[in-house]
Amino acid sequence: MIITSSLPSARSLQPPPLRTGVVRVASIDVEWTKNYRIRIGQRPFCYSVAWLDLPAGSTPDLADVPFEWTSVYVEEPGEMDELVRHAAATVTAAAKTSTIITGHQFCADLSVLEANAPADAVPPLQAARAQWRERRDAHPEQSHYVDTRYDAGHLLTGTSRRLVDVCTELGLDVTQPELRKVSMPTWHRRWIEDGQEEGRERVSVLNLRHSLSTAYVAARTAGLAVWADEGLNVNQVIAEGAKDAWAWLENPTFTDLLENACPSESAELSPSKAPRPQAKRRSSTR
Repeated sequence: MIITSSLPSARSLQPPPLRTGVVRVASIDVEWTKNYRIRIGQRPFCYSVAWLDLPAGSTPDLADVPFEWTSVYVEEPGEMDELVRHAAATVTAAAKTSTIITGHQFCADLSVLEANAPADAVPPLQAARAQWRERRDAHPEQSHYVDTRYDAGHLLTGTSRRLVDVCTELGLDVTQPELRKVSMPTWHRRWIEDGQEEGRERVSVLNLRHSLSTAYVAARTAGLAVWADEGLNVNQVIAEGAKDAWAWLENPTFTDLLENACPSESAELSPSKAPRPQAKRRSSTR
């Protein structure tokens, strides 16, 4: 597997040290391929976690708050079991060290991970799904889930709960240059089948953007942090927080987004976040 992180290599799959006087938000996002023609046709191949430590008792501007992160990507499909094990361990570590564990429609991520999990990774994922279901009855000062698809409605006036639309309404610029002209599954195939590193890097950055922007929305949903009225460019934050991690961050297609804050583009969703297509209605005639 390819593990990229802001943390030292020896700690890249562990949470950052937890300091006193902070409220931690851990945000996890999983990408997977979809094939509805076969049973268990969703195969996870990439995930990331963003760790956000916020000072307790204040409401900081997130533009001034650093974050830590880890991204995990398979080198070949046979590594899926190992990736799922690491993802399950990350979910468990998040629950042990964070006040808020978050994802966008995270129930789907957990379901796909569990469906593909080796036996030893099933119990922690089942425990996470149970905790997710009980999130609205949890004590706000104890470890609990916030799902930004379902729990941020009090901040929103629009009807769409796609992550890109939620972020745009709240003033987060999450423009996705990775999906211009070429879809996420195509970039992933170019990595798996042709070894094209740009494909993997584009998907990795896309995935980290999902994690980080979800962390920001969750922090705002819980009243723990804010950003300026003119908005916050998440791509600028990633360019600084993940500097030198991927060559894609130096590509002009990406760096052109960093000059000025701009509204997020309406972009194709990654398949793991897009709605499932409607089944065709069976005809009554032959």
